Amino acid sequence: MSGRKATPPRRERGSIEPLPSGAFRVRVYAGTDPVSGKEHYLRETVPAGPTAESEARKVRTRLVAAVDERRHPRTNAKLRHLIERHLNEAKLELNTRETYQGYVDKHVLPFIGDEPAGKIDEEILDSLYAELARCREHCDGKGGTDHRTAAQHDCDHRCRRHVCRPLADSTIRQIHWILSGAFRRGVRWKWIGVNPAATSEPPPAPRGNPDPPSAEDAARIVNAAWESDLDWGMLIWLTMVTGHRRGELCAIKLKHLDLDNRVLHIGRSIGQRGRKRWEKSTKAQADRRVVLDVETVELLKEHVERWRMRLADLGMELNPDLYIFSLSPDGATERAPDSVTQRFGRLVAKLGIDTTLHKLRHYNATELIAAGVNIRTVAGRLGHGSGGMTTLRSYAAWVSEADQRAAGEIAARMPPRPRVKLPERPVVEGTNPYELIAVSLSERIYAGEIGIGLPIPSVKQLSKDFAVSTSTAQRAIKLLESWGLVRVATGRPTIVLPAPHGDGSAGKTVGRQRDVPPTASSPRALDLEVRRLGTIVATLTATADPTNTKSLHRLLLGAIKRAGASYDDVDEYELVVRLSGTVEVVTTYVAIEP
Repeated sequence: MSGRKATPPRRERGSIEPLPSGAFRVRVYAGTDPVSGKEHYLRETVPAGPTAESEARKVRTRLVAAVDERRHPRTNAKLRHLIERHLNEAKLELNTRETYQGYVDKHVLPFIGDEPAGKIDEEILDSLYAELARCREHCDGKGGTDHRTAAQHDCDHRCRRHVCRPLADSTIRQIHWILSGAFRRGVRWKWIGVNPAATSEPPPAPRGNPDPPSAEDAARIVNAAWESDLDWGMLIWLTMVTGHRRGELCAIKLKHLDLDNRVLHIGRSIGQRGRKRWEKSTKAQADRRVVLDVETVELLKEHVERWRMRLADLGMELNPDLYIFSLSPDGATERAPDSVTQRFGRLVAKLGIDTTLHKLRHYNATELIAAGVNIRTVAGRLGHGSGGMTTLRSYAAWVSEADQRAAGEIAARMPPRPRVKLPERPVVEGTNPYELIAVSLSERIYAGEIGIGLPIPSVKQLSKDFAVSTSTAQRAIKLLESWGLVRVATGRPTIVLPAPHGDGSAGKTVGRQRDVPPTASSPRALDLEVRRLGTIVATLTATADPTNTKSLHRLLLGAIKRAGASYDDVDEYELVVRLSGTVEVVTTYVAIEP
């Protein structure tokens, strides 16, 4: 017989190690970590017992199969291709898409972009997150220099010694969700078998820590804005009162103002990336209508009147599509959100206040909450995606009594609007034509015919009205300027100025109190109105103490039961209380579900 050498038995992959406790440790090689370069093993321990050894062999078989599934996925596509497809398929706003792409290009692709998508597992992702938390520039740990530019240059003081700074936890979490979305699509497309991001551990979500300006700093900011420019002051005031985002404010058109009903409609926003601007839906697609306080309505009426006067000088009329904070003469183009941020930054830097435009939004929210306004109402006014309740769906919900209280609360906590006045009236006995023109214009200004912040007639118009030369009209305007009545700027209308602010009152906050109607402290006949999400669902009468919250709570629960609704929805209801036969609201009771 010809002898054939027996094939040696195939070496089993993985190892089973008995432990002193009687348990078994199973270990299977799974490749090399592309981030750290270390060998990667799958490990699992089988507890001691009569069948522990056979269970360990089963575990080894399972781990080997898991490794094979990752090494031999259904496609050999690299991770960079999966992420590219994911970002192309996802419905993302332009700014968000470019931000995500920047994160991927800098923090993901250099490490694992060329790895097969099916090879990425939880340990590799955790290793990636650890690297991001070490240094955002991904240095080699040997120091070096952070150069001011990547181009050829001579180093100066702007090129500094490198100091490792971790990537923010919130940014690492965003990268995690990008990868998670890509892997989720990969599973659905049958590119990979499992989603490793589902069981990896990104950093915990950072706790919210709003840092709004103090009431004193807020007063200094808004007063400085008013003194700089009435239109700029109106924008900053509205930001503080409503808490709207900068893009939402830049998108406000004249047709969005319902000043007779004190309602502002926020439905669009302006996006910006570099020099490119576009109109888009608001964040979280929150189309909302917000009730304004009386003072803000009066300010907006004055703002609209200034627009009407400017357009009249151009031979134009108010257009419903006019952007109310536009910098163009006809209001046809939106204001750039970046320019608002930059001008605000210069303003607070000049005042020595460490804050940002977005923190005025925090100021609005914290002031309302401190005033005791219901959290659901605050969330709705700010346009948050969720505020502990179902999204308000109708116009009636926004003009509910609770929203009107919110408008009054923030107005009561705002710094007082500066009351501007004109400079002292000059004593002039003019005989020259330019002096007579200046005196005539000053009389119109002091009579209120030409208000502060509004333009006076142009040089051409003055020449025509007074039958004088343009040089004489220009001398008249120069005389008004010397009296401190107007501001002259090349290429811009000459506008009426307020008196210089020299009484030392800038920046002081004067508190305002609202008169609250007295309520009875004993049982009274009451007319009750039950509202759900701002919509009236029931009316009833009862005898109760309107100051006793327990009595009001029982009445509200009874109304919910009679309506056939669940007590679980109690946080969607409010009880409007009036004394019987009157229309004045005594109180509104809202139950917050714990």
